[in-house]
Amino acid sequence: MGPTLSQSNRAATSSRRIMLYSHDTFGLGHLRRSRALAAALTEGDPHASAIILTGSPVAGRFTFPERVDHIRLPGVTKLSDGTYISQTLGLNIDDTTSLRAGLIQSAVERYEPDLLIVDKEPTGFRGELLPTLEYLRMRGRTRVVLGLRDVLDEPEVLAAEWARKGAIAAAENLYDEIWVYGVRDVYDPTEGLPLSDETRARMHWTGYLRRQVTDASDTPQTPYILVTPGGGGDGAAMVSLVLSAYEQDPDLKPNAVLIYGPFLSGDVRDALDARVSKLGGRVTAVGFESRIEALFAGAVGVVCMGGYNTFCEVLSFDKPAVILPRTKPRLEQWIRASRAEDLGLVRMLDEFRDGMTTQAMIEAIRALPDQPKPSESGADGLLDGLEVVIKRARALMDKG
Repeated sequence: MGPTLSQSNRAATSSRRIMLYSHDTFGLGHLRRSRALAAALTEGDPHASAIILTGSPVAGRFTFPERVDHIRLPGVTKLSDGTYISQTLGLNIDDTTSLRAGLIQSAVERYEPDLLIVDKEPTGFRGELLPTLEYLRMRGRTRVVLGLRDVLDEPEVLAAEWARKGAIAAAENLYDEIWVYGVRDVYDPTEGLPLSDETRARMHWTGYLRRQVTDASDTPQTPYILVTPGGGGDGAAMVSLVLSAYEQDPDLKPNAVLIYGPFLSGDVRDALDARVSKLGGRVTAVGFESRIEALFAGAVGVVCMGGYNTFCEVLSFDKPAVILPRTKPRLEQWIRASRAEDLGLVRMLDEFRDGMTTQAMIEAIRALPDQPKPSESGADGLLDGLEVVIKRARALMDKG
């Protein structure tokens, strides 16, 4: 093993080193959450730095805050049958996983983080984190946290998945704390998991992660709704339904700003662009906007899917929202949107209840500007997540 920074030098610099593992194989959710956490943990502490380990193929298209960097792990692609292949290297999945695991361990050994925050997957992608977690446990210096979003999946499905991956044993034995980036009264993502009382005593509900405008971006001067399917990989049906609403109703207002997301591309994107071009400027579209926060802030309402980050933005920017949650391959978005609708925070278009009809979308868009804002149902009290994360992180690192 090569040279690492000595304990005496670490003590002399008084630095706080944070590493975040974001297992992304597809989509933006884990990376965007890790980026928000890294920004918050370093912003108020000039001695803190952070590195994000991510498999996201679009990590390089984001700007990262000062003292936050990222290491791009070799990417993998999930096939329709649920198996994975290497994205570009031509390696089989076992060799790709082994390569990723080695890069993770090497980065940890040389960076020597005071705190490691693992997003969602207790053992990492295909168990790639286990050697590093066991190394850190044996060494006893780095505090390790499992961070969970507010909803993971249906309890029975999640329990089977965690049992198959050995995730219960990892959560019980290899983590100092578990943070849930949500509110217990909204939903408990660990419902149905056979976690011990001792492990549950180490769980902290932080609240949702508040977002703010970090980079200014030009926004339309006329009133508009923001249409976003998140990363966009499974958002074509939602986007098509919105376009159908503007096509069928030539008087539909407000106009729409559509962000496809980086994964809605190719022939599907070309076909949607052709429809946008025929709408005379009533809908404008771009592929990817890393400064989407500014567009949220300027919108009169939002039509979106039900991912965690988008939901945090809806609450943070206090925008009336219509959520069209996906229901496959997991019910996470539907559970989140359903609970949020019950609490009066958003309106949901439910394929099981409302049907995904053009007329339903027209009516939802027309009603958006007058729909109650999330703050009218107490959303502000749900958004303490970053403050709690900073407090918990400081307490854990001070123990080190």
